Amino acid sequence: MTQESFDRSAGILMPVSSLPAPYGIGTFGKSTYELVDKLVEARQKYWQVLPIGPTSFGDSPYASFSAFAGNPYFIDLDILIEEGLIERNYVNSFMWNLEDKYVDYGLIYNSRFKVLRTAFENSNHFETEEYKKFLEENEFWLEDYCIYSACKNKFSGTAWFDWDEDIKFRKKEALNNIKEELADEIDFYKFIQFKFYEQWNKLKSYANDKNIEIIGDIPIYVAYDSVDVWQNTDMFQLDEELNPKSVAGVPPDAFSETGQRWGNPIYNWKKIEEDNFSWWRKRMEHSAKLYDVIRIDHFIGMVKYYSIPAKDEDARNGKWQKGPGMKLIKAINESIGDKKIVAEDLGVKIPEVAEVLEKSGYPGMKVLEFAFDGDRKNGHLPYNWDKNIVAYGGTHDNDTLVGYFTGLEWWELGYIREYMECRNGTIEDLVDKIFTTAYASVANVVVFQMQDVLKVGNIGRMNLPSSMGTNWRWRMLPGEFSAEKIERLRYLCDIYGR
Repeated sequence: MTQESFDRSAGILMPVSSLPAPYGIGTFGKSTYELVDKLVEARQKYWQVLPIGPTSFGDSPYASFSAFAGNPYFIDLDILIEEGLIERNYVNSFMWNLEDKYVDYGLIYNSRFKVLRTAFENSNHFETEEYKKFLEENEFWLEDYCIYSACKNKFSGTAWFDWDEDIKFRKKEALNNIKEELADEIDFYKFIQFKFYEQWNKLKSYANDKNIEIIGDIPIYVAYDSVDVWQNTDMFQLDEELNPKSVAGVPPDAFSETGQRWGNPIYNWKKIEEDNFSWWRKRMEHSAKLYDVIRIDHFIGMVKYYSIPAKDEDARNGKWQKGPGMKLIKAINESIGDKKIVAEDLGVKIPEVAEVLEKSGYPGMKVLEFAFDGDRKNGHLPYNWDKNIVAYGGTHDNDTLVGYFTGLEWWELGYIREYMECRNGTIEDLVDKIFTTAYASVANVVVFQMQDVLKVGNIGRMNLPSSMGTNWRWRMLPGEFSAEKIERLRYLCDIYGR
């Protein structure tokens, strides 16, 4: 059974973290509901978010402590104030950010959990039916995640593979002792997840009632320092000491001459298949509750994965290995009900991936920033597109459109200007032309980053691969998604039947 194709439509890529909100980072609060209303005005159908799991060192949403848990930073504090769990004066006593247009993760890390701890201590959620139902429905992952989080605090934030041996290896007696010793801390983390999902589910219902669907993004791999690996060590290629034998990444490409060594442990696909893809089924079933459409990042890795010796410092000596392919696709389709998949198939072109996409019916991706390199057979050029794709101006890993065009030499811009029939226009005019070209194309779905709607330069770039320290920080200021911007998107949808 293959997936039905998407209707002709459009959407906006806007990370939750980038929304304007009073306390340093975007949340599931008032401004998020306002975004949904504005997307309706702009005749958009989709709101795409980056992964919404708890982030670790480096703040990347693609390196989460859990494939199932939610990011505590996204819990809206104003809602907790309205519920009487915390006082506004108390929340305002903390410093949340130095600049409104950037997230300061250090400040938030030092403040957020103190405020959430106070809300937990003032809450009477324990005896509510809603809380009991939440514990029951999330039993598969919740207890272990909260034990993991409490242990992480106990061991001063170190990774699970550096904990005491008996806890690292999950000895039954040691885990029972930890559960008793850290019972209050474990309950605190359960409260955080309860509030996260309570707020997210209300927001998603609001969006769906307005006919806005949410595209969620899930990384194919999980972080080595995650509860997923600690809980399921036999599901990964680890040695007897639970160190990775090989790690994930991609070969040398336009982003890096030495490739990208992501460091995620590689799945033991043989073992996973013997278990009938049980963990993946639960992961996708969970994602199908969270989102209306699921974008699988690095989809290529399901068909062929790049395996790098763990001892290597870069990705040059990696080798391609065969993945589970259609066997995993079948398990995914059986787990997600009527929800849809988008396959992020960017990077190295592998014939087997195209074959799996065709069999599955999943749309792949095209990116206009990639369209103007190479020859006229470039698959990202719009006249080479098929209908069953999702087209982007750029993704979170790319320059913003203004940044991209600004960084090109005059001779590199020549073909783009000719193609767009924008020979003498400004960079901003070129961005307008890119939007028009995408919306006018045959692509069933067109998605642009909010930064490109606002014509923000590279100060708004979300991520520069293979770098750390300045990523995932950009935030939209209140009022920037103006009536003029909304009307422009609405006009394009009307003209081009989206």
